[in-house]
Amino acid sequence: MGFDLSEEHTALSVALAQLKLAAQKLELNSGIHKMLSQPKRSIAVSIDIRLDNGAIGVFNGVRVQHWDVRGPFKGGIRYYPNITQDEVTALSMLMTWKCAIADIPYGGAKGGICVDSKKLSKHELERLTRRYVSLIVEYLGPHRDIPAPDMYTDAQTMAWIMDTYSQLKGYMVPECVTGKPVEVGGSEGRTEATGRGVVHCVKEAAQNMNLKLKGATVAIQGFGNVGYHAAVAANEVGSKVVAVSDSTGAIYNPNGLNPAAVLEHKEKTGSVQNFKGCINITNEDLLETECDVLIPAAMENQITCKNADKIRAKLVAEAANGPTTPEADKCLNEKGIVLIPDILANCGGVTVSYFEWVQNLTREHWTLQEVNRKLETKMTRAFDDVFALSQKEKSDLRTAALMLGVGRVANAIKVLGLWP
Repeated sequence: MGFDLSEEHTALSVALAQLKLAAQKLELNSGIHKMLSQPKRSIAVSIDIRLDNGAIGVFNGVRVQHWDVRGPFKGGIRYYPNITQDEVTALSMLMTWKCAIADIPYGGAKGGICVDSKKLSKHELERLTRRYVSLIVEYLGPHRDIPAPDMYTDAQTMAWIMDTYSQLKGYMVPECVTGKPVEVGGSEGRTEATGRGVVHCVKEAAQNMNLKLKGATVAIQGFGNVGYHAAVAANEVGSKVVAVSDSTGAIYNPNGLNPAAVLEHKEKTGSVQNFKGCINITNEDLLETECDVLIPAAMENQITCKNADKIRAKLVAEAANGPTTPEADKCLNEKGIVLIPDILANCGGVTVSYFEWVQNLTREHWTLQEVNRKLETKMTRAFDDVFALSQKEKSDLRTAALMLGVGRVANAIKVLGLWP
C-alpha cells in the first residue's frame, strides 16, 4: 500500500502516511498536500475549576480544527488522561476525510481534555465542561465548529455544552452541538448510528463478495455503544454473533449470543465474561476466532503484524478508529481478506449528527424510521462510491476511501482558490 513500514505507529504518523499515499495516487499538487497535512487551527487551553473539596484543579484542553473547505468543522470531544495534541490532530484529519466520504457538508475537528473522568464527580465534570467551552467559545458555533460526544463524554456532556454556548449567546442554540438528549433537540437514532452504519457497510460488502449474511458468524471486539449496536444490527440481518468482548475479556458461543442479554449481564457484573452458556476467551482469541465477519470496535492497533496472519474472518469492518496497523493491512490484503476501513465503516455516527444539525436548523424532529432510512441511503451510497473507485483503481478499499475523501477536499480547495 505504499506505507513506510519502519515508521512508528503514532496516530499522526499513520494519518500523514495515509494522506501521502492518497496524494501520490491522486497526483495532488504539492502545495495542497502540504496544506492538508496540517490543521487550519489548533487551540490549547488551561482549564481551571474549583473542585468539590475546595481545591483548584488545573486541566489541559485542546481543540484542533483541520479543514472547513466543505463546511463547518465537526468532531467529538473526548475526556481521557493521555490525550496528546498529535493524537487529536490525527483524529481531526480523519474526520475531514470521513465527512467527505459520507458526502456531508462538514470539515474535520477533534477536541479533548486530559482528565480521568472517573475521578471527578458529576458536578466537577459539569464545571470542567462549561469552563472549557467558555475558553474556546469564539471558535465554536453552528456555522463554525459543532462538537459531538467521544470517549468518556455523552449526551449529558453535550447538553452542558449547548447550555453554556446558549447562555453566552443569550438565546437557545440547539444546533451548536450534536449528540444531545432528545429532550433538548437530539436526534432519534443517534446513539445506535455508528454501529448500525457499520452493518450497512457489511451488507454491501457481503453482496459484492457473494457472502450470505443470513446465518453468517460475526465476532465483535468491544461491547460499548458501537459494538453493542453493531451486534443488534447484525442479528437483524440474520447473522449470528458468536463472540463479543470488553476490556475484561471475551466470550464465545458457536450457537450465537443474545446481545441484549449479554448487555444486561455486563451491567450487573461489570464484565461480559461468565455469561451463561459461553466459554471465556481472551480479546486476542476473539480476533483469531473463525468467523465470517470480524468487527474491531475497541481500541487502535489491535490487528498487527503479530496476529494478522492468524485472522480467519472473510471480512473485517473497522468500527473503531485505527484498529489495524499498516503492516497488518498489507497482510490481510495479501490473504484476500476484505477490509472496510474506519473512515468508511464508522461514519454512521457523524452522518446522523449531520441529520441532527439539519433538524435543529429547521426546528424539525424526524422519526426513528426516517433517520434509519436516511442513514441506510447515505451509508450505502458512500460504500458504493468507495467500491466503484477501488474497482477502477484496482486497489483495496482503504486506498480508495482515502482517495475519495482527500480528493473531494482537494477539489473544493481548487475550486474556491486561496484568499487574498
